[in-house]
Amino acid sequence: MMQCFHFLVEPAKALTAKIKEPHKYKKEEKEPLDEDQLFVAELAQDLGRVCQRSEVLEHIWKQDDVWPTPLCQAFILQWTSMLESKKRPMQTDGWPEPDEGKRDEVSKEQGLLQAKTVILNWVKDLRAQPEQSVWPGEPVVKVLEDLQSAWRWGRAPNLLTAVELVMWTLMVQRPDKDTLPQQWLLWKQRTQKTGAISYIPQLVWKWISDAAVEVTLDLDTANPDLLISADEKRMRCGLERKEVPNYHQRFDGWWCAVGVEGLASGRHYWEAEVGERDWRLGVAKEPALRKGFKSLNTDTGFLTLRLERGTELKALTVPFTALPPGLIPRRVGVYLDYDHGQLSFYDVDKRCHIYTYNESFAEMLFPLFGTTEIVSDLVIKAPDAKAHGVCPLPPNCFWG
Repeated sequence: MMQCFHFLVEPAKALTAKIKEPHKYKKEEKEPLDEDQLFVAELAQDLGRVCQRSEVLEHIWKQDDVWPTPLCQAFILQWTSMLESKKRPMQTDGWPEPDEGKRDEVSKEQGLLQAKTVILNWVKDLRAQPEQSVWPGEPVVKVLEDLQSAWRWGRAPNLLTAVELVMWTLMVQRPDKDTLPQQWLLWKQRTQKTGAISYIPQLVWKWISDAAVEVTLDLDTANPDLLISADEKRMRCGLERKEVPNYHQRFDGWWCAVGVEGLASGRHYWEAEVGERDWRLGVAKEPALRKGFKSLNTDTGFLTLRLERGTELKALTVPFTALPPGLIPRRVGVYLDYDHGQLSFYDVDKRCHIYTYNESFAEMLFPLFGTTEIVSDLVIKAPDAKAHGVCPLPPNCFWG
């Protein structure tokens, strides 16, 4: 019996050793950082030295989380713009968007050197502060802990958000620490309209979803080609156009409908499961014309996202803004902060930011939904709904 036990233990030890070897080898053989990566790593170390409970940043300066060089360069240029603005973060006009096609390598290198100088001047003041002298507030600490967990489990691609949140916390003047993460979200979406946040922390996501409102489709606005479910939360294109009154508020060109309730103040959030081929979501301003096939864009009173042919995701600005294919969602969260002038779209499954419209609202806004699907439905969902799949339609679900 002892011999049998020995026979089983030895292979187990050998297997354990083999499992550990590659991990150990990987840690010992880290590739050296280039100049831009090293700059970000040292900045993370300086931030962590001053800001309490920001241990998550150790993963950067210890090279557990190494950013690609282009990401480091974009970060350096963006935060230089922030530092040079000499304004509070919430008042920032936006990031610079350099045209890489017109910039040669020499001028790019010069721009990065100048940017690093600006950041280093700020870091000098930071280094003069005592260690662990800044308490960011419990909400920020919770967000940083969530970001660390999300990164470890692969839900967040890197710790960029953690660095930005700590840096912004150290820069903002007289902050309300209880709402710092929410303030940061508003600022981030104002300064980077597309793909600003790759993972929205739980505390911030809860704040967004707590603004959930009941949205139902207004039958008097629905295109006659659309089939609407009895609960007025599902829509798809039918095969025949129905005979219905042609009210002035009804869409008779595009296959759209709006929600019953208009929104004129406050925060509002709703979600929709969308098809894979063609859909649009957003809001329609009350005076916007709904007749014909005139483009539903910002010039005509609509703030929308549209997916065309299953591969082309666009924000219908003028001209339209093409969005990366990696941002194409299956379940979309729409968040309207009327008073702060933001309409934002999120991928609910990945909990990441897609796009934000920023403007001052003055009219009543109506949630907008559109689809050309004839097989699957566009479904308005409650944020806390557990079922993420689109269920088959029950018999007699649609109105005639």
